[in-house]
Amino acid sequence: MKAWYLIYSKPRQERLALENLQRQGYETYLPLMRNRRRRKGRSLVLIEPMFPRYLFTRLSADTDNWGPIRSTLGVAHLVRFGDAPAQVPDSLISTLRAQEDADGIQEPPKPDFRRGDKVRIVDGAMAGYEAIYYAKTSHERVVLLLEIVGRSAPVQLSANSIERIL
Repeated sequence: MKAWYLIYSKPRQERLALENLQRQGYETYLPLMRNRRRRKGRSLVLIEPMFPRYLFTRLSADTDNWGPIRSTLGVAHLVRFGDAPAQVPDSLISTLRAQEDADGIQEPPKPDFRRGDKVRIVDGAMAGYEAIYYAKTSHERVVLLLEIVGRSAPVQLSANSIERIL
């Protein structure tokens, strides 16, 4: 009977570990997530591991050879609790896979803004300005109240262009 186990990779080598384990015939899974990051003032969409440095492999305690896993390029070690390898419930893997899109990537949850929340514009010509969240107009657009020359003016922007100010 096979079960899922947790592998800890070397820093930023999850994909290398995945590729090398698959090349050796191991069944593996690396959940990926589409993340929005800011670099040098620009907003980028990156596809990154959901759990940095962790990936999953499905093994049989009776029939699979676990020895080569430790020396696989990109792998730091198999996660253990005491002497036993960390077993992951099948339901967790199923849940993660069910939330993926057709490309096998998960979308992060969209922030839930409320009227009156303070936000910062992070993209476009108004990047850096602070505003007040007013309303959502569609799936991708929001209305903000921007203070311009002492008056609040409504501005419509992409929902991905703002972040909450804490």
